[in-house]
Amino acid sequence: MASELSKIRNIGIMAHIDAGKTTVTERILYFTGRTHKIGEVHDGTAVMDYLAEEQERGITITSAATTCPWKKHTINLIDTPGHVDFTVEVERSLRVLDGAVAVFDASEGVQAQSETVWHQAQKYGVPCICFINKMDKIGADFDMAVQSLREKLLAKPLKMQIPIGQQEDFQGFVDLLDMKACYFEQDKVAAVMTEQEIPADLQDAAELAHHDILEKAAEFDDALMEKYLEDQPLTKDEIIQSLRKGTLAGQVHPVFCGAALRSIGSRKLLDAIVNYLPSPLDRPIVQGHAPGQTQHKIDCPCDPGAPLVAYAFKIASDQHGDLTFVRIYSGTLKAGSRVLNATQDRKENVQKIFQMHAASRTIREQAQAGDIVALVGLKQILTGDTLSLPKKPVVLDAIEFPEPVMSLSIEPRTAGERTKLAEALDVLKREDPTFRAKYNEATGQTIISGMGELHLEILQHKITRDMKVDVLIGRPRVAYKETLTKSAQGEGKFIHQTGGRGQYGHVVIKVEHHRPGPDEEAIIVEDQTVGGVIPKEFIPSAITGIRDAATSGSLAGYPVTDLKIAIIDGSFHPVDSSEIAFQQAGSIAFQDASQKAGPTLLEPIMKLQVLTPEQFYGVVQGDLSRKRAIITKTAQRGPVRVIDATVPLAEMFGYASDLRSSTQGRGSYTMEPYDYAPMPEQVLQKVLETAY
Repeated sequence: MASELSKIRNIGIMAHIDAGKTTVTERILYFTGRTHKIGEVHDGTAVMDYLAEEQERGITITSAATTCPWKKHTINLIDTPGHVDFTVEVERSLRVLDGAVAVFDASEGVQAQSETVWHQAQKYGVPCICFINKMDKIGADFDMAVQSLREKLLAKPLKMQIPIGQQEDFQGFVDLLDMKACYFEQDKVAAVMTEQEIPADLQDAAELAHHDILEKAAEFDDALMEKYLEDQPLTKDEIIQSLRKGTLAGQVHPVFCGAALRSIGSRKLLDAIVNYLPSPLDRPIVQGHAPGQTQHKIDCPCDPGAPLVAYAFKIASDQHGDLTFVRIYSGTLKAGSRVLNATQDRKENVQKIFQMHAASRTIREQAQAGDIVALVGLKQILTGDTLSLPKKPVVLDAIEFPEPVMSLSIEPRTAGERTKLAEALDVLKREDPTFRAKYNEATGQTIISGMGELHLEILQHKITRDMKVDVLIGRPRVAYKETLTKSAQGEGKFIHQTGGRGQYGHVVIKVEHHRPGPDEEAIIVEDQTVGGVIPKEFIPSAITGIRDAATSGSLAGYPVTDLKIAIIDGSFHPVDSSEIAFQQAGSIAFQDASQKAGPTLLEPIMKLQVLTPEQFYGVVQGDLSRKRAIITKTAQRGPVRVIDATVPLAEMFGYASDLRSSTQGRGSYTMEPYDYAPMPEQVLQKVLETAY
């Protein structure tokens, strides 16, 4: 069984938007025999981009899973989105993957979203290999791209290939392990590779790069180091095994090159996936904990005979019931079995198990440690929940998702559509952990929130086109937050007499601004009462009331953040006090304190990268200044100027068309959430005038 597990590769393809991830994936599917026709993103025929929205836009929106064979190995592959609005798809995929292929555009090198996905991989300790794609593109520069890995990602790239020609002269590459030149000729469907001697003009560069490989391989194996120092030859297998150790330890990142659209480099990349990326057995043993006991660690070995531990990382709505994508870390799961959702302490039935291939599926009787499969039959499961045996419950750490930064109003056109809208929103909430929906009683509208304009547009289309709900949709708005700038005390009394038993709760709190650390909550509430002024059984209710009040703020109805709150005093009635009374008192106390503590709004600040031809640099820079952007860095990349900046999200609505018009359609930009910051007073007043 260990030998079978050693031949599994659970990997993801990750990159900046338009670097060619899905094209790389389509070639992998073709060369492994998983498909017999190459799908193309630009034609809307890519197998992995199976949603209508993906085919229309030519981008990946949802991570798609598939399984394919290569040289007696099984590759479970997830193609992830590159657009920042769907970064949650990358996050939850990397959480369950063992290795990743990072794809880079040869003419751009490391781009903004490349950095984001790379750091996500580092957060989960996922070993990476690199593929420099689009070597045939105008502006392609292999050495520049490799250097950008060092400078921007602090990676440790090791060239395993060097290109033969670049841009329109790109013909193939030198394989530095075999020391052979690989040339490619276009065939009817893919490309035919032939091996020849290394061209004379590349011989010196190839020898130098081959020496680098030998030197690096010797670093990770004492026996090899001894042979290397004694000038004894190292075998290809020895080099691969040693570099594999370095890759798994994150000490080296093998770099390959090609042009996926022309099918150049795909087969060698498959070899690299098998040679350098980990099997489930190569990864550290996953640790969970007993429910409610985070200190009680439990090992979850990658062993089909161990107790079951499976992690739900994605939920997809389906006409036959929700599909729950799980990674099985330990044990064996059988169709028809009853399992425990240890996160929610709720039992569930696993009706069917599927092996997924994008939108199609193959039924399986069972799945075991190391597998990534989809389940049908789970009713209440959410992303981040852990499945285990009822008698041996285990909970794995959940994924932390970013807060939405943009909102819009939505309401049914008729009363009959109200129920359909509620059902549609429930489906979207189950599928997408970054989606929020909140009903505003004052306006009768529902406010939906997401990660950006594109994200909200896709959500709208799902509601109106896929789920057939007729709704009125407002303009997108920024999802602001509130905070308090001063310390203050607040008092809340809830006294209600009705003739019989009454209600009595009394809470006094102190609030102060507090910037949370990496592992702290946005709002910290502490009990600092002494002498039993509030009985211990009523403190949790008071805290609940405080937190509930903080979700809708006191200034403009936005959630409050960055606070430390202490319950310092209060009183109770021996007969009339209740949990409900103290919950109400906590809410009133927070409202009282927040009015005195200088409430203000925080606006989301975005990290922006703009690429513009040199002749438009002044115009673009001036436009950014008018948008309250702070330019942090500028760089020259050939004829293109790269501008890095931070900018308030509120200023960026419609920026795509602004940039197109100011650069004659030649400029481009990427943007991702960066931080929240207090807004200038004049901007604050305008926002308050137009608040929901």
